[in-house]
Amino acid sequence: MLEFLQDFIPEASYGQVAALLSDDNLVVKVKKERKTRHGDYRLLPSGKHLITINSNLNPYRFLITLIHEIAHFETYKSYGKKIKPHGPEWKSVFQQLMLGFLRPEVFPSDVLPLLASHFKKPKASSDSDSVLALKLKQYDPPNGKIFIFEVPFGSTFKLHNGKLFRKGSKRRTRFEGTELTTGRLYVFNPNAEVMLVKDLE
Repeated sequence: MLEFLQDFIPEASYGQVAALLSDDNLVVKVKKERKTRHGDYRLLPSGKHLITINSNLNPYRFLITLIHEIAHFETYKSYGKKIKPHGPEWKSVFQQLMLGFLRPEVFPSDVLPLLASHFKKPKASSDSDSVLALKLKQYDPPNGKIFIFEVPFGSTFKLHNGKLFRKGSKRRTRFEGTELTTGRLYVFNPNAEVMLVKDLE
């Protein structure tokens, strides 16, 4: 039933992943790319637990996202639904689950130390760790997109919905962007993927 996952994750991780997914009430589905998330976890009305992962992720990001969502399932089993989704209980479970995958057979040698550092205190999204996100992006097939923190100040960039912005200053961890048509100011996660628009410079 889970053999299809072999096409999406590092080969050396499959045995461990299959063991984690052996619960009959847990279902995994691969979805088309969703712009706002890499994956999600839901308890269905039937009592089944559903994990969905985007199909466009490279094997290393797919595996991290899958374990992230499995951690939600394991946390629910242990603590119920009255805890915060990415609270200390989930962080602890996520750390424990990922530890067994931090091996050179599973992840490239240039990614492993960044993962080890990230999982000392995991965040709700690995995208919020700009160093790790940039390294993982190097294993993506070319898609013409860059992270907003790579966009030069004052340059024009485009979102997936076609809206155009001019990049502004940095606010602590996020970057300002002014929408060209409305003049409205927005702030963006540093690892938001955008397209640089050179012909409007």
